[in-house]
Amino acid sequence: MAPKKFPKTFVLDTNVILHDPTCINQFEENNIIIPLAVIEEIDHFKKGTQVINLNAREFARTLDKISGNNIFNGGISLGKGKGKVRIVITKGLSEEIRSAFREDTTDHRVLTVCTELKKLSSDKERIILVTKDVNLRMKAKAIGVEAEDYTTDRVGSLDELYTGKETIENFEDEVLKKFYELPYAITIDEFAKNSKQEVVPNKFLIIRNQNRSVLSQIDNNMQLINRIDKESVYGIKPRNAEQTFAIQSLINNSIPLVSLTGKAGTGKTLLALASALHVRKYYRQIYISRPIIPLSNKDIGFLPGDVESKIGPYMQPLWDNLKVIQDQFQETDIQSITINNMVKDNKLVIEPLSFIRGRSLQRIFFIVDEAQNLTPHEIKTIITRAGEGTKIVFTGDIYQIDHPYLDTLSNGLSYLIDKFKGQKLYAHVNLEKGERSELAEIASNLL
Repeated sequence: MAPKKFPKTFVLDTNVILHDPTCINQFEENNIIIPLAVIEEIDHFKKGTQVINLNAREFARTLDKISGNNIFNGGISLGKGKGKVRIVITKGLSEEIRSAFREDTTDHRVLTVCTELKKLSSDKERIILVTKDVNLRMKAKAIGVEAEDYTTDRVGSLDELYTGKETIENFEDEVLKKFYELPYAITIDEFAKNSKQEVVPNKFLIIRNQNRSVLSQIDNNMQLINRIDKESVYGIKPRNAEQTFAIQSLINNSIPLVSLTGKAGTGKTLLALASALHVRKYYRQIYISRPIIPLSNKDIGFLPGDVESKIGPYMQPLWDNLKVIQDQFQETDIQSITINNMVKDNKLVIEPLSFIRGRSLQRIFFIVDEAQNLTPHEIKTIITRAGEGTKIVFTGDIYQIDHPYLDTLSNGLSYLIDKFKGQKLYAHVNLEKGERSELAEIASNLL
Protein backbone atom coordinates (compact mmCIF):
# COMPACT_ATOMS: atom_id res chain seq x y z
CA MET A 1 0.00 0.00 0.00
CA ALA A 2 1.41 3.38 -1.09
CA PRO A 3 2.11 5.86 1.72
CA LYS A 4 -0.41 8.64 2.16
CA LYS A 5 0.56 11.78 0.28
CA PHE A 6 0.24 14.95 2.32
CA PRO A 7 -0.54 18.16 0.41
CA LYS A 8 2.01 20.91 0.84
CA THR A 9 1.10 24.36 2.05
CA PHE A 10 2.57 27.22 0.04
CA VAL A 11 2.74 30.74 1.47
CA LEU A 12 2.77 33.29 -1.36
CA ASP A 13 4.78 36.50 -1.33
CA THR A 14 3.56 39.65 -3.07
CA ASN A 15 6.09 39.50 -5.91
CA VAL A 16 4.82 36.07 -6.99
CA ILE A 17 1.31 37.43 -7.43
CA LEU A 18 2.53 40.54 -9.28
CA HIS A 19 4.68 38.29 -11.49
CA ASP A 20 1.78 35.95 -12.34
CA PRO A 21 -1.73 36.99 -11.23
CA THR A 22 -2.98 33.49 -12.12
CA CYS A 23 -0.46 31.82 -9.82
CA ILE A 24 -3.04 30.41 -7.37
CA ASN A 25 -4.14 28.00 -10.09
CA GLN A 26 -0.64 26.56 -10.53
CA PHE A 27 -0.18 24.57 -7.30
CA GLU A 28 -2.26 21.47 -8.16
CA GLU A 29 -3.63 19.68 -5.07
CA ASN A 30 -1.59 21.74 -2.62
CA ASN A 31 -2.97 24.44 -0.34
CA ILE A 32 -2.21 28.15 -0.64
CA ILE A 33 -1.85 30.69 2.14
CA ILE A 34 -1.95 34.43 1.40
CA PRO A 35 -0.90 36.59 4.37
CA LEU A 36 -3.15 39.60 4.92
CA ALA A 37 0.00 41.76 4.74
CA VAL A 38 0.38 40.61 1.12
CA ILE A 39 -3.22 41.61 0.35
CA GLU A 40 -2.50 45.05 1.82
CA GLU A 41 0.66 45.41 -0.26
CA ILE A 42 -1.13 44.38 -3.45
CA ASP A 43 -3.72 47.05 -2.72
CA HIS A 44 -0.97 49.69 -2.97
CA PHE A 45 -0.13 48.47 -6.49
CA LYS A 46 -3.67 48.62 -7.90
CA LYS A 47 -3.47 52.22 -9.10
CA GLY A 48 -1.37 52.95 -12.18
CA THR A 49 -0.80 51.86 -15.77
CA GLN A 50 2.36 49.80 -15.38
CA VAL A 51 2.30 46.02 -15.85
CA ILE A 52 2.45 45.27 -12.12
CA ASN A 53 -0.56 47.55 -11.57
CA LEU A 54 -2.57 45.63 -14.14
CA ASN A 55 -1.52 42.33 -12.56
CA ALA A 56 -2.51 43.58 -9.11
CA ARG A 57 -5.98 44.48 -10.34
CA GLU A 58 -6.38 41.16 -12.15
CA PHE A 59 -5.47 39.18 -9.03
CA ALA A 60 -7.83 41.28 -6.90
CA ARG A 61 -10.69 40.50 -9.28
CA THR A 62 -9.81 36.78 -9.27
CA LEU A 63 -9.77 36.65 -5.48
CA ASP A 64 -13.03 38.60 -5.26
CA LYS A 65 -14.79 36.00 -7.44
CA ILE A 66 -13.90 33.12 -5.14
CA SER A 67 -13.83 34.86 -1.78
CA GLY A 68 -16.28 34.31 1.01
CA ASN A 69 -16.26 34.12 4.80
CA ASN A 70 -14.43 30.79 4.71
CA ILE A 71 -11.41 32.28 2.97
CA PHE A 72 -10.35 33.57 6.42
CA ASN A 73 -11.18 30.30 8.19
CA GLY A 74 -10.90 26.86 6.62
CA GLY A 75 -10.18 28.22 3.15
CA ILE A 76 -12.00 27.92 -0.16
CA SER A 77 -11.47 25.10 -2.66
CA LEU A 78 -10.02 26.10 -6.03
CA GLY A 79 -11.81 23.27 -7.78
CA LYS A 80 -11.72 19.53 -8.31
CA GLY A 81 -8.25 18.09 -7.83
CA LYS A 82 -6.95 21.38 -6.45
CA GLY A 83 -6.23 22.55 -2.93
CA LYS A 84 -7.66 25.43 -0.93
CA VAL A 85 -6.72 29.08 -0.73
CA ARG A 86 -6.84 30.87 2.61
CA ILE A 87 -6.02 34.37 3.85
CA VAL A 88 -4.21 34.42 7.19
CA ILE A 89 -4.23 37.36 9.60
CA THR A 90 -1.38 37.96 12.03
CA LYS A 91 -1.18 40.44 14.89
CA GLY A 92 2.16 42.06 14.22
CA LEU A 93 5.45 40.18 14.28
CA SER A 94 6.02 37.03 16.27
CA GLU A 95 8.63 37.18 19.03
CA GLU A 96 10.86 34.87 17.02
CA ILE A 97 10.82 37.17 13.98
CA ARG A 98 11.07 40.38 16.03
CA SER A 99 14.16 39.14 17.83
CA ALA A 100 15.80 38.16 14.54
CA PHE A 101 14.91 41.13 12.34
CA ARG A 102 13.26 43.79 14.59
CA GLU A 103 11.91 45.98 11.75
CA ASP A 104 8.17 45.60 11.07
CA THR A 105 7.91 45.05 7.28
CA THR A 106 5.65 43.11 4.95
CA ASP A 107 8.44 40.57 4.40
CA HIS A 108 8.77 39.95 8.12
CA ARG A 109 5.01 39.62 8.55
CA VAL A 110 5.06 36.99 5.79
CA LEU A 111 7.80 35.17 7.69
CA THR A 112 5.67 35.40 10.84
CA VAL A 113 2.83 33.62 9.02
CA CYS A 114 5.27 30.87 7.97
CA THR A 115 6.60 30.32 11.49
CA GLU A 116 3.14 30.34 13.07
CA LEU A 117 1.83 27.82 10.53
CA LYS A 118 4.86 25.65 11.08
CA LYS A 119 4.16 25.52 14.83
CA LEU A 120 0.56 24.42 14.23
CA SER A 121 1.34 21.84 11.53
CA SER A 122 2.17 18.18 11.96
CA ASP A 123 5.64 16.77 11.33
CA LYS A 124 4.57 15.40 7.96
CA GLU A 125 3.16 18.69 6.68
CA ARG A 126 5.45 21.01 4.73
CA ILE A 127 5.10 24.79 4.97
CA ILE A 128 6.93 26.39 2.04
CA LEU A 129 7.39 30.09 1.36
CA VAL A 130 7.24 30.94 -2.36
CA THR A 131 8.96 34.19 -3.27
CA LYS A 132 10.98 35.62 -6.13
CA ASP A 133 12.97 37.71 -3.67
CA VAL A 134 16.28 35.91 -3.13
CA ASN A 135 17.00 37.87 0.07
CA LEU A 136 13.69 36.84 1.61
CA ARG A 137 14.42 33.22 0.72
CA MET A 138 17.74 33.54 2.56
CA LYS A 139 16.01 35.03 5.62
CA ALA A 140 13.46 32.22 5.62
CA LYS A 141 16.09 29.52 5.50
CA ALA A 142 18.01 31.26 8.29
CA ILE A 143 15.06 30.74 10.66
CA GLY A 144 14.32 27.19 9.48
CA VAL A 145 11.51 27.90 7.00
CA GLU A 146 11.53 26.15 3.62
CA ALA A 147 11.62 28.65 0.74
CA GLU A 148 11.45 28.30 -3.02
CA ASP A 149 11.39 30.45 -6.13
CA TYR A 150 8.23 30.45 -8.25
CA THR A 151 9.36 28.07 -11.00
CA THR A 152 6.11 27.25 -12.81
CA ASP A 153 7.05 29.33 -15.86
CA ARG A 154 10.81 28.68 -15.96
CA VAL A 155 12.44 26.97 -18.93
CA GLY A 156 14.60 23.92 -18.29
CA SER A 157 18.04 24.89 -19.58
CA LEU A 158 19.57 27.64 -21.70
CA ASP A 159 21.79 25.05 -23.39
CA GLU A 160 18.66 23.42 -24.79
CA LEU A 161 16.86 26.67 -25.70
CA TYR A 162 15.85 26.77 -29.36
CA THR A 163 18.14 28.97 -31.50
CA GLY A 164 16.01 28.86 -34.65
CA LYS A 165 18.90 27.77 -36.88
CA GLU A 166 21.29 24.91 -37.57
CA THR A 167 24.44 24.36 -39.62
CA ILE A 168 24.61 21.15 -41.69
CA GLU A 169 28.10 20.09 -42.80
CA ASN A 170 29.26 17.70 -45.55
CA PHE A 171 25.90 17.62 -47.33
CA GLU A 172 25.74 15.54 -50.53
CA ASP A 173 26.70 17.78 -53.43
CA GLU A 174 24.19 16.40 -55.94
CA VAL A 175 21.31 17.27 -53.61
CA LEU A 176 22.81 20.62 -52.59
CA LYS A 177 23.04 21.65 -56.27
CA LYS A 178 19.24 21.51 -56.52
CA PHE A 179 19.04 24.71 -54.47
CA TYR A 180 20.55 26.50 -57.48
CA GLU A 181 17.96 25.15 -59.91
CA LEU A 182 14.23 25.79 -60.12
CA PRO A 183 12.31 25.59 -57.80
CA TYR A 184 15.37 26.41 -55.63
CA ALA A 185 14.31 23.89 -52.99
CA ILE A 186 14.60 20.28 -51.90
CA THR A 187 12.02 18.05 -50.27
CA ILE A 188 12.05 17.11 -46.63
CA ASP A 189 12.61 13.48 -47.65
CA GLU A 190 15.75 14.42 -49.61
CA PHE A 191 17.00 16.36 -46.61
CA ALA A 192 16.26 13.50 -44.20
CA LYS A 193 18.39 11.11 -46.27
CA ASN A 194 21.39 13.40 -45.85
CA SER A 195 20.93 14.70 -42.31
CA LYS A 196 19.50 13.58 -38.99
CA GLN A 197 18.88 17.16 -37.78
CA GLU A 198 15.52 17.90 -36.16
CA VAL A 199 12.90 19.16 -38.62
CA VAL A 200 10.94 22.11 -37.20
CA PRO A 201 8.56 24.48 -39.06
CA ASN A 202 10.26 27.74 -40.12
CA LYS A 203 13.66 26.61 -38.86
CA PHE A 204 16.63 28.13 -40.71
CA LEU A 205 19.50 26.05 -42.05
CA ILE A 206 23.01 26.72 -43.33
CA ILE A 207 23.70 23.72 -45.55
CA ARG A 208 27.19 23.27 -47.00
CA ASN A 209 29.99 21.04 -48.16
CA GLN A 210 33.47 21.63 -49.60
CA ASN A 211 32.09 22.95 -52.90
CA ARG A 212 29.15 25.18 -52.02
CA SER A 213 26.80 26.41 -49.32
CA VAL A 214 23.25 27.70 -49.16
CA LEU A 215 21.00 29.55 -46.73
CA SER A 216 17.62 27.88 -46.44
CA GLN A 217 14.44 27.53 -44.41
CA ILE A 218 12.06 24.69 -43.69
CA ASP A 219 8.58 25.79 -44.80
CA ASN A 220 5.80 25.92 -42.21
CA ASN A 221 4.07 22.86 -43.69
CA MET A 222 7.35 20.88 -43.47
CA GLN A 223 7.17 19.80 -47.12
CA LEU A 224 10.09 21.73 -48.60
CA ILE A 225 13.36 23.39 -47.65
CA ASN A 226 13.57 26.61 -49.64
CA ARG A 227 16.68 28.58 -50.54
CA ILE A 228 16.91 32.07 -49.02
CA ASP A 229 18.69 34.97 -50.67
CA LYS A 230 19.86 38.15 -48.97
CA GLU A 231 17.26 40.88 -49.17
CA SER A 232 17.57 44.54 -48.20
CA VAL A 233 14.74 46.16 -46.26
CA TYR A 234 14.21 49.91 -46.39
CA GLY A 235 17.89 50.59 -47.06
CA ILE A 236 19.20 48.13 -44.44
CA LYS A 237 21.28 45.25 -45.82
CA PRO A 238 21.87 42.03 -43.86
CA ARG A 239 25.55 41.58 -42.94
CA ASN A 240 25.51 37.92 -41.93
CA ALA A 241 23.47 34.74 -42.22
CA GLU A 242 21.49 35.32 -39.02
CA GLN A 243 20.43 38.81 -40.13
CA THR A 244 19.33 37.32 -43.46
CA PHE A 245 17.25 34.77 -41.56
CA ALA A 246 15.77 37.48 -39.34
CA ILE A 247 14.67 39.59 -42.30
CA GLN A 248 13.13 36.54 -43.97
CA SER A 249 10.98 35.81 -40.92
CA LEU A 250 10.07 39.48 -40.41
CA ILE A 251 8.79 40.13 -43.94
CA ASN A 252 6.97 36.79 -44.28
CA ASN A 253 3.30 37.55 -43.68
CA SER A 254 2.49 33.88 -43.13
CA ILE A 255 4.52 34.00 -39.88
CA PRO A 256 2.58 36.26 -37.46
CA LEU A 257 4.86 35.69 -34.45
CA VAL A 258 8.61 36.24 -34.47
CA SER A 259 11.24 36.47 -31.74
CA LEU A 260 14.78 37.78 -32.15
CA THR A 261 17.43 37.38 -29.46
CA GLY A 262 21.03 38.44 -29.30
CA LYS A 263 23.49 40.69 -27.50
CA ALA A 264 23.67 44.45 -27.96
CA GLY A 265 24.64 45.51 -31.46
CA THR A 266 23.42 42.45 -33.35
CA GLY A 267 20.69 44.48 -35.06
CA LYS A 268 17.54 43.03 -33.52
CA THR A 269 15.52 46.24 -33.21
CA LEU A 270 16.93 47.85 -36.35
CA LEU A 271 16.04 44.87 -38.53
CA ALA A 272 12.56 44.61 -37.01
CA LEU A 273 11.83 48.29 -37.63
CA ALA A 274 13.28 48.33 -41.17
CA SER A 275 11.31 45.18 -42.05
CA ALA A 276 8.12 46.73 -40.69
CA LEU A 277 8.62 49.74 -42.96
CA HIS A 278 9.37 47.41 -45.88
CA VAL A 279 6.00 45.61 -45.56
CA ARG A 280 4.01 48.58 -44.23
CA LYS A 281 1.36 48.38 -46.98
CA TYR A 282 -0.01 45.19 -45.41
CA TYR A 283 -0.60 46.82 -42.02
CA ARG A 284 -2.72 49.64 -40.65
CA GLN A 285 -0.06 50.82 -38.21
CA ILE A 286 3.41 50.06 -36.91
CA TYR A 287 3.72 50.03 -33.11
CA ILE A 288 7.12 49.95 -31.45
CA SER A 289 7.11 49.56 -27.71
CA ARG A 290 9.16 48.50 -24.73
CA PRO A 291 8.47 47.95 -21.02
CA ILE A 292 9.69 50.65 -18.66
CA ILE A 293 12.01 49.16 -16.06
CA PRO A 294 13.44 52.13 -14.12
CA LEU A 295 17.01 51.92 -12.85
CA SER A 296 17.38 50.90 -9.21
CA ASN A 297 13.74 49.79 -9.35
CA LYS A 298 12.65 53.40 -8.79
CA ASP A 299 9.08 54.12 -9.80
CA ILE A 300 8.80 56.40 -12.80
CA GLY A 301 6.07 58.34 -11.01
CA PHE A 302 8.63 59.73 -8.59
CA LEU A 303 10.91 61.04 -11.31
CA PRO A 304 10.75 64.79 -12.06
CA GLY A 305 8.94 66.24 -15.09
CA ASP A 306 5.78 65.58 -17.08
CA VAL A 307 4.88 62.30 -18.77
CA GLU A 308 6.82 63.06 -21.96
CA SER A 309 10.02 63.95 -20.12
CA LYS A 310 9.71 60.84 -17.92
CA ILE A 311 9.27 58.33 -20.72
CA GLY A 312 11.54 60.08 -23.24
CA PRO A 313 14.83 58.48 -22.09
CA TYR A 314 13.30 54.99 -22.18
CA MET A 315 11.99 55.40 -25.73
CA GLN A 316 15.02 57.23 -27.15
CA PRO A 317 16.85 54.04 -28.33
CA LEU A 318 13.85 53.25 -30.52
CA TRP A 319 13.93 56.73 -32.07
CA ASP A 320 17.70 56.27 -32.58
CA ASN A 321 17.06 53.13 -34.62
CA LEU A 322 14.50 54.96 -36.72
CA LYS A 323 17.05 57.72 -37.33
CA VAL A 324 19.63 55.15 -38.50
CA ILE A 325 17.15 53.92 -41.10
CA GLN A 326 16.22 57.43 -42.17
CA ASP A 327 19.88 58.39 -42.54
CA GLN A 328 20.21 55.83 -45.36
CA PHE A 329 18.39 58.36 -47.54
CA GLN A 330 18.51 62.04 -48.43
CA GLU A 331 15.94 64.28 -46.72
CA THR A 332 14.20 64.77 -50.08
CA ASP A 333 14.00 61.03 -50.85
CA ILE A 334 10.54 59.51 -50.79
CA GLN A 335 11.63 56.94 -48.17
CA SER A 336 12.68 59.66 -45.71
CA ILE A 337 9.55 61.71 -46.38
CA THR A 338 7.40 58.60 -45.89
CA ILE A 339 8.86 58.01 -42.41
CA ASN A 340 8.17 61.64 -41.40
CA ASN A 341 4.60 61.40 -42.66
CA MET A 342 3.99 58.08 -40.89
CA VAL A 343 5.13 59.55 -37.58
CA LYS A 344 3.05 62.69 -38.14
CA ASP A 345 -0.09 60.70 -39.04
CA ASN A 346 0.36 58.18 -36.18
CA LYS A 347 0.95 55.39 -38.67
CA LEU A 348 4.24 54.73 -36.86
CA VAL A 349 3.93 54.98 -33.09
CA ILE A 350 6.69 54.64 -30.50
CA GLU A 351 5.34 54.39 -26.95
CA PRO A 352 5.86 52.53 -23.66
CA LEU A 353 4.20 49.13 -23.47
CA SER A 354 1.79 50.30 -20.77
CA PHE A 355 0.48 53.00 -23.15
CA ILE A 356 -0.16 50.45 -25.90
CA ARG A 357 -2.31 48.22 -23.69
CA GLY A 358 -6.02 48.41 -24.32
CA ARG A 359 -5.63 49.39 -27.97
CA SER A 360 -7.03 47.26 -30.75
CA LEU A 361 -4.37 45.10 -32.40
CA GLN A 362 -5.99 44.70 -35.84
CA ARG A 363 -3.57 44.70 -38.81
CA ILE A 364 -0.74 46.01 -36.64
CA PHE A 365 2.97 45.31 -37.05
CA PHE A 366 3.78 45.30 -33.33
CA ILE A 367 7.42 45.33 -32.22
CA VAL A 368 8.09 44.76 -28.51
CA ASP A 369 11.68 45.67 -27.68
CA GLU A 370 13.54 44.57 -24.51
CA ALA A 371 11.08 41.69 -24.17
CA GLN A 372 13.42 39.87 -21.76
CA ASN A 373 12.05 42.23 -19.09
CA LEU A 374 8.53 40.84 -19.49
CA THR A 375 7.08 37.99 -17.45
CA PRO A 376 5.62 34.91 -19.19
CA HIS A 377 2.14 36.11 -18.19
CA GLU A 378 2.76 39.49 -19.83
CA ILE A 379 3.98 37.82 -23.03
CA LYS A 380 0.80 35.74 -23.08
CA THR A 381 -1.37 38.81 -22.51
CA ILE A 382 0.18 40.59 -25.50
CA ILE A 383 -0.04 37.64 -27.89
CA THR A 384 -3.64 36.77 -26.99
CA ARG A 385 -4.72 40.30 -27.96
CA ALA A 386 -3.51 39.91 -31.56
CA GLY A 387 -6.33 40.31 -34.07
CA GLU A 388 -6.57 39.41 -37.74
CA GLY A 389 -3.66 40.56 -39.85
CA THR A 390 -1.43 41.43 -36.87
CA LYS A 391 2.22 40.47 -36.65
CA ILE A 392 4.02 40.54 -33.28
CA VAL A 393 7.79 40.69 -32.99
CA PHE A 394 9.59 40.29 -29.67
CA THR A 395 13.25 41.34 -29.47
CA GLY A 396 15.63 41.14 -26.54
CA ASP A 397 18.77 39.83 -24.90
CA ILE A 398 18.00 37.15 -22.32
CA TYR A 399 21.38 37.77 -20.66
CA GLN A 400 20.68 41.47 -20.00
CA ILE A 401 17.69 41.55 -17.64
CA ASP A 402 16.84 44.67 -15.64
CA HIS A 403 13.75 43.26 -13.92
CA PRO A 404 14.48 42.52 -10.22
CA TYR A 405 12.56 39.22 -10.15
CA LEU A 406 13.41 37.72 -13.57
CA ASP A 407 16.44 35.80 -14.80
CA THR A 408 17.61 34.04 -17.95
CA LEU A 409 15.33 31.06 -17.27
CA SER A 410 12.19 32.76 -15.93
CA ASN A 411 11.75 35.75 -18.26
CA GLY A 412 8.93 35.82 -20.76
CA LEU A 413 11.14 35.83 -23.86
CA SER A 414 12.87 32.56 -22.92
CA TYR A 415 9.49 31.08 -22.02
CA LEU A 416 8.04 32.09 -25.40
CA ILE A 417 10.94 30.53 -27.33
CA ASP A 418 10.66 27.30 -25.35
CA LYS A 419 6.89 26.93 -25.68
CA PHE A 420 6.38 28.06 -29.29
CA LYS A 421 9.13 25.95 -30.87
CA GLY A 422 7.55 23.78 -33.57
CA GLN A 423 4.51 26.00 -34.18
CA LYS A 424 3.92 26.77 -37.87
CA LEU A 425 2.96 30.38 -37.11
CA TYR A 426 6.22 31.11 -35.27
CA ALA A 427 9.84 31.76 -36.21
CA HIS A 428 12.85 32.50 -34.02
CA VAL A 429 16.39 33.64 -34.76
CA ASN A 430 19.25 34.07 -32.33
CA LEU A 431 21.62 36.74 -33.67
CA GLU A 432 25.20 36.05 -32.64
CA LYS A 433 27.51 38.51 -34.38
CA GLY A 434 27.53 42.15 -33.37
CA GLU A 435 27.47 44.55 -36.34
CA ARG A 436 27.32 47.93 -34.60
CA SER A 437 31.10 48.43 -34.75
CA GLU A 438 34.30 46.49 -34.15
CA LEU A 439 34.76 48.30 -30.83
CA ALA A 440 31.21 47.50 -29.69
CA GLU A 441 31.68 43.84 -30.62
CA ILE A 442 34.92 43.55 -28.62
CA ALA A 443 33.34 45.30 -25.61
CA SER A 444 30.30 43.01 -25.73
CA ASN A 445 32.51 39.92 -25.73
CA LEU A 446 35.08 41.02 -23.16
CA LEU A 447 33.28 43.16 -20.60
